[in-house]
Amino acid sequence: MNGDGLVRSVKSVGSVRGLRALRSALLRRRADARDLPARGPERARVPGAVTGAEPGPGGGVVRFTRSALEVRVSGGGTVFWGWDGAGPEPSYALDGRAPEPDGRAALEPDKDGGWRVVSERMTVVISRHGAVEVRTPGGGVLRRELPPRWWEPVGGGRARWVQRSEVAADARFFGLGGRAAGPRLRDGSYRLWNTDPGGGFGPDDDPLYITMPVQLVVADAGTHLAFYDNTWDGRVLLREGEEGAGSGHDRPGGSELRMEGGPLRCWMVAGTPARVLAGWTTLTGAPALPPAWALGHQHARWGFGSEREVRRIVAGYTGRGLPLSALHLDIDHYDAHQVFTVDRSAFPDLPRLAEDLARDGVRLVSIVDPAVKAERGNAVYESGLAAGAFVKDAQGREVRGQVWPGECAYPDFTDPRTRAWWGGLYQERLDQGFAGVWHDMNEPVSFAPFGDATLPRSARHDLEGRGGDHREAHNVYGLTMARAGHEGLRELRSEERPFLFSRSGWAGMQRYGGTWSGDVSTGWPGLRASLALVLGLGLCGVPYSGPDVGGFTGSPSPELYLRWFQLGAWLPLFRTHAAKWAGRREPWEFGPAVLEGARAALAERRRLHPYFMTLAQLARLTGAPYARPLWWGAPGDRALRDCEDAFLLGDALLVAPVLERGADRRPVRLPRGRWYDTATGEVHEGPGQVLLPAPLSRIPVLARAGSVIPVQGEDGGLELEVWAPAAGHTGGGLLVRDAGDGWEHAAVERFSTRVVKGEVVVERTGAGADAEVGHPVRVRGVAP
Repeated sequence: MNGDGLVRSVKSVGSVRGLRALRSALLRRRADARDLPARGPERARVPGAVTGAEPGPGGGVVRFTRSALEVRVSGGGTVFWGWDGAGPEPSYALDGRAPEPDGRAALEPDKDGGWRVVSERMTVVISRHGAVEVRTPGGGVLRRELPPRWWEPVGGGRARWVQRSEVAADARFFGLGGRAAGPRLRDGSYRLWNTDPGGGFGPDDDPLYITMPVQLVVADAGTHLAFYDNTWDGRVLLREGEEGAGSGHDRPGGSELRMEGGPLRCWMVAGTPARVLAGWTTLTGAPALPPAWALGHQHARWGFGSEREVRRIVAGYTGRGLPLSALHLDIDHYDAHQVFTVDRSAFPDLPRLAEDLARDGVRLVSIVDPAVKAERGNAVYESGLAAGAFVKDAQGREVRGQVWPGECAYPDFTDPRTRAWWGGLYQERLDQGFAGVWHDMNEPVSFAPFGDATLPRSARHDLEGRGGDHREAHNVYGLTMARAGHEGLRELRSEERPFLFSRSGWAGMQRYGGTWSGDVSTGWPGLRASLALVLGLGLCGVPYSGPDVGGFTGSPSPELYLRWFQLGAWLPLFRTHAAKWAGRREPWEFGPAVLEGARAALAERRRLHPYFMTLAQLARLTGAPYARPLWWGAPGDRALRDCEDAFLLGDALLVAPVLERGADRRPVRLPRGRWYDTATGEVHEGPGQVLLPAPLSRIPVLARAGSVIPVQGEDGGLELEVWAPAAGHTGGGLLVRDAGDGWEHAAVERFSTRVVKGEVVVERTGAGADAEVGHPVRVRGVAP
């Protein structure tokens, strides 16, 4: 950071705290210089020529002159390969053990002197020099991994490596965790190191809080997901291909992954987008199901400051008839910013406050930061010392950093004993009346005016008993903290599903909850970045997420606020939030027109609550995100692959938010089929592009013909909204009703639609198909 940056850093956290942060950063640099070996002379290595192979379950081991490659195809169709003895386990990404190998897949010689493994869904071909090619059953090439290269320290130690890959010339890249530029990832460099950007971010900022070595690639030949299971710092260089490049030949797209250490191993899943996400979910775990109330509107602000202000805000919602499900308390409700405490002067009786709000249907949600003020007499710190819970350096001394409470120690969540200790601390939050938590600052952050604002890379971690340093543990710190919180809440209140979302995480974080955008900048670019983050994270297996509506950092104009509010109403996590200096986020603060527009968005969100609940249940069952790119059901449509300003909400709805200032109309790209404008009933036929009205009061939302959408009727009961199928076509939909906020099994009800003699017929299908529909039906959109 330059001098201006240092001044801003000191100013942002206060002069005394800023100087302490400077000292902490210097100590971190000194510790790394002392405890990390200097990288001296290195020698490069490639696999060399093939020397033989040993068949094994689902594949086998192919040996080369200077390396060995294990290939394994699972019964579910996923493919694993690992170099130099790198097996599927141990892994923070996997949900339990690796899947069982496919007994029908066998390693056999290939005609060019290499080897291959043939399975029902994919063929893996290993060349005689170590290239790995994955093909469809029809022979189409999905991905080609060139022979890797390692750079090994001459005196021994961790090798860094590079893996170059090729994909089809028409392929488009998605994924890599939470990226503000996207969801389609253009040519460029993307770092794999979870990072607090230290202020508001926009589309050009990278990396952010959640990075994952997960690439989802969409091409005419098919869709596939490649996951390099390595938690170290790395960088991905992407290059889109070019059809007809040069002398009429295609130039393939490319990916280059450079890692600073750790194993070279990869999982790959291929098929339709739905099948890919289902396979990825089977591998890494089903998404945690949020309680039903967490699918409603939630309100937060850093700076509520007191119980009186909280009551005023909630009364503002209830008095105006605006639905509100939860209110979030930020670090200002703590005693001197110390986690698991309460400022009694500002909040003298939090349990009573929570009880009073609950009568209005409003839950309290608490922020939880990982850093613990390192001060004797602090009960949490003393408890952590007794449990041996804090991260230490190579000499066994406690690692300290600077965060909001001052000098802090950091729990080592990669230690199961620490996770058990930390999980028990959430009893204090439950006793205070909180119904859920959001984890913040868990990249982890230590304020610093230069370098990475995190722990020393030389800091030691348990890593499930294996031992290692922060270079390996950093990217999974937020994931393991989420695990500690989720498991603690499950044990402390076993009858309820925990509500937890986390700013940082890694592959598999969906097992423990969701996430949010973090400190997105207030502005039209920040609004666009909000959508990119949600769609990209959904394609990495994290379906429950959303932005800070209105942006975190500044005061939005009434128009920007309403457009952001309208987008948020259609995303899984719908939460307004802002910094204490950024102005208020209550809808009535922006004038009568905005209030009425927000009222309409809130009413529609409440009406669609059964649909959001169904999508949440389906995400848990299938891995399909709530919010999906337009190409989700038609990955072969190239125009849809390049469309980033609209999305599908489930299978039934197409949402086209307004992302530009002053727009009262907007072009919308339609997938194939008939679509109804839900506001006007106007019919549009896809594929193609239409220009739709987008007055300030609403954004365009279209329903797919034939869809069955569960909604809340005017009497508060469940109703099926059916959009008439086109003549000669059929449709359908699903309903999964929540049996409560516990763990009861949720049954899936299936419905089909068709037109018979000019009338729309709705039938229940599948199990119990002879039963009646059982719900009121309202048909809409009957076309002339």
